[in-house]
Amino acid sequence: MVKKKREEGGVLEGVEQSKNKGGVGREGGSGLDMRSHETESQKILRLRRRRGSEPTATATTATEEPAKTRQADKDEEKETLKSRGTEKEKQKKWSCIDSCCWFVGCICCSWWFLLFLYNAMPASFPQYVTEAITGPLADPPGLKLRKEGLTAKHPVVFVPGIVTGGLELWEGHQCAEGLFRKRLWGGTFGELYKRPLCWVEHMSLDNETGLDPPGIRVRPVSGLVAADYFAPGYFVWAVLIANLARIGYEEKTMYMAAYDWRISFQNTEVRDQTLSRIKSNIELMVATNGKKVVVIPHSMGALYFLHFMKWVEAPAPMGGGGGSDWCARHIKAVMNIGGPFLGVPKAVAGLFSAEAKDIAVARSVAPAVLDKDVFGLQTLQHVMRMTRTWDTTMSMIPKGGDTIWGDLDWSPEDGYSCSWKKQKNSDTHTAGQNGKRCLDTSGVYYGRIISFGKDVAEGATKGSNLANATCQDVWTEYHDMGIPGIKAVADYKVYTGGSILDLLHFVAPKMMKRGDAHYSYGIADDLDDPKYNHYKYWSNPLETRLPNAPEMEIFSLYGVGIPTERAYVYKLSAAADCYIPFQIDALADGANECSCLKGGVYNVNGDETVPVLSAGYMCAKAWRGKTRFNPSGIRTYVREYDHAPPANLLEGRGTQSGAHVDIMGNFALIEDIIRVAAGATGEDLGEDRVYSDIFKWSERINLKL
Repeated sequence: MVKKKREEGGVLEGVEQSKNKGGVGREGGSGLDMRSHETESQKILRLRRRRGSEPTATATTATEEPAKTRQADKDEEKETLKSRGTEKEKQKKWSCIDSCCWFVGCICCSWWFLLFLYNAMPASFPQYVTEAITGPLADPPGLKLRKEGLTAKHPVVFVPGIVTGGLELWEGHQCAEGLFRKRLWGGTFGELYKRPLCWVEHMSLDNETGLDPPGIRVRPVSGLVAADYFAPGYFVWAVLIANLARIGYEEKTMYMAAYDWRISFQNTEVRDQTLSRIKSNIELMVATNGKKVVVIPHSMGALYFLHFMKWVEAPAPMGGGGGSDWCARHIKAVMNIGGPFLGVPKAVAGLFSAEAKDIAVARSVAPAVLDKDVFGLQTLQHVMRMTRTWDTTMSMIPKGGDTIWGDLDWSPEDGYSCSWKKQKNSDTHTAGQNGKRCLDTSGVYYGRIISFGKDVAEGATKGSNLANATCQDVWTEYHDMGIPGIKAVADYKVYTGGSILDLLHFVAPKMMKRGDAHYSYGIADDLDDPKYNHYKYWSNPLETRLPNAPEMEIFSLYGVGIPTERAYVYKLSAAADCYIPFQIDALADGANECSCLKGGVYNVNGDETVPVLSAGYMCAKAWRGKTRFNPSGIRTYVREYDHAPPANLLEGRGTQSGAHVDIMGNFALIEDIIRVAAGATGEDLGEDRVYSDIFKWSERINLKL
């Protein structure tokens, strides 16, 4: 028995020794099976402890762990560490797509949150905030005049100008699929961004006829929505319409004379019968209300309605057949806002090089964007190709030549100070120019509408004669002229109001061929000449008579106090073979702060688009009293609005702005219009209100009246 117990004890002792040596036993086997239930951190800890307890190399081979087991443990530890590192790398990795998604998400969430707050807040909250910052706001003109007892009386007709009226697609090519009756012009301009080349194709007209290209029909939007807003949040007629509504006007007493502002005035009748529609709507409004209408044209709309007044009197088929007394029977007053009666130099720069002051500044800041084919857009080239098919752009080429605009050594605005740091005068009826005057205003030659080189603009060099007219048609691509033709244009050096037409005929013969059929730019010697019965003369106030309506009144309402483009300094482009080889020299500046030359552009007083001379001369002199242009003695008034920029961002575009479009929200202008619509006359308004030198400049023009 003792021997048996010793044997059992030896067996147990052997088993225990095998455990200590790490041998494979029953319990050891179960320990390996349990490893699968251990966490990764526990495995690493166990393996490190085991390595720490391994015998040294001097130990006997009988107590060493088998090499395979040790290697397996090391591999297991490496794999565990590697798996943990991979997981950490995955957690740290952050791609650009993730960043973009987070950024877009933050913007969208912020936008929706702000939109929620805007819709949730009381309607009076924005006004409360504004008044808390700026003080109590003045009542809108409509509310103010309603408190005075004014109510709707005369029906009102709005005549929009160029580019402000909406255009929609009625028929198009395959690239315009899905755009039926969608706006191509006005609104969000979404299609311009989505498919720009298709948009340009559908907004362009046929270069031969000036009408729709084959397979394309773009038509004006109708109703008050045609031009209330040019784009979301950018009002045109909306503020005036809202204020008229406050004294009782509604859609039946307001009419938007929408038309396709791209095509020539007479072609609006040929294609769309727009002039006939205006005539019939005015007749209907007069018949149903029993009062004459007040017509309010804006910008180019003043020229369009001038054309209409001659058309409606002229016999059919060229005219409307209304008779010589139609205007006298139907129109109380015509209140022109920013009317470019004598044209604008800005139109010449647009046709010549598809640019103006703003484009020249942008080019000087980032020349590669507009001068090169960036992203395949060729922006200015497409703009030129498109706008040169719009016949109405030619209606605003300066009229009257050197007699009105000056020549190499003279212009009506000579001596004008270009210091725009004005000191406000409390007298609202002050005549003349307010503010600081420069001691030396010589050396400004506004008559040189286009000059090549600053030294030419300030000197008396005339250069060689214009090159021959054998160069190719350039309505699309200037390089068709060739290097000799381009150099001939630059070598002529100076182009005045008289030679501008020669320049445009040379560089754009096909466009000007259409223009010559629809417009004229001279001064009539004898208005009794039968040739002036043609419609091409009807939009030029210097070649046509006002209607026989002695009780009618004509107003010129426009802003002043803003630098306005009057003449340009040009240079040849660096690349002679480019599409547009001529550029405004944005580096050409005057010698001092009083200089009118800034960024290659000579500025004068105006509303930023129309110079005072063009907007005011006809009512200040040529139509004033009984003249050969106004034989019935229609009373005319000049009402200027001195520009004052917004006091802060909360004021939006300003209630005292004199800018060409922003003036449509000018409270003083709106009040004048509402008073006349409610029955007041120009005399009731106080007749003229002038801040500029328009009367002095008008006297300098030697025109037979």
